[in-house]
Amino acid sequence: MALYDKPVKLLFRDMVEDLDIQKDEVIERDRINSWFKTNYPLVKSGTISAHMIKLSINAPSRIHYNVDPNGNDDLLFQIDSKKFRLYDPSSDPDPIYFRPKEKEAETNGHDEKEEYDSEFAYERDLQNFLAKNLHLIEPGLSLYFEEEISGIEFPVGNRFIDILAVDDKNNYVVIELKVSRGYDRVVGQILRYMAWIKQNHAEKGQKVRGIIVAREISDDLQLACSEINNVELYEYNLSITLKKIELPKNDT
Repeated sequence: MALYDKPVKLLFRDMVEDLDIQKDEVIERDRINSWFKTNYPLVKSGTISAHMIKLSINAPSRIHYNVDPNGNDDLLFQIDSKKFRLYDPSSDPDPIYFRPKEKEAETNGHDEKEEYDSEFAYERDLQNFLAKNLHLIEPGLSLYFEEEISGIEFPVGNRFIDILAVDDKNNYVVIELKVSRGYDRVVGQILRYMAWIKQNHAEKGQKVRGIIVAREISDDLQLACSEINNVELYEYNLSITLKKIELPKNDT
């Protein structure tokens, strides 16, 4: 439900008109945030950041935010993490609406790259699966969703949370995924994300906690988290079941 009489994506168009932004004019992230803070202070920083991505035709992460393939969400071109300009259909590349098909892996001695690509694809699969099955982590856990913005790849500053969820008490849960081993360095990462949500997105009284999901939790990660009360650790296990298909027999 929109906080004001218009959804945030339409307020962005009002901002362009109000600031009289011209073609090729660079508009910085801080200027966008300042306009919303002055005119629509109830819109959260995280919601604004997510819409900057959703409305940018060249931002790969926009695919997570229910982008309209008819072009109604094509407003900006992202120059870098802090700068934008208006989208120019006459010269800019085609807008991103869907995830591009994975290129076939090359086999000319690029084993390390293939392993990285496979792990990256695997992490996306894990992310998508858990986002749809958060009850497997905790009953009552649901994916964050507000004004067409989901908690998948939720922006926190110049980085992204793997999954932002809400528990049955309406508190935020930051979920960080590691497809292989989880090491202690992920602690600093998730604490940074949690602090950003607490300072920029949570309402008064809302708590923020973290969950790290990995195929294997290392001893050093367990040790690091033993001194933290609001971060939990989970190991995942995947299994495959095979069913033999009986072929019709040829009697001749």
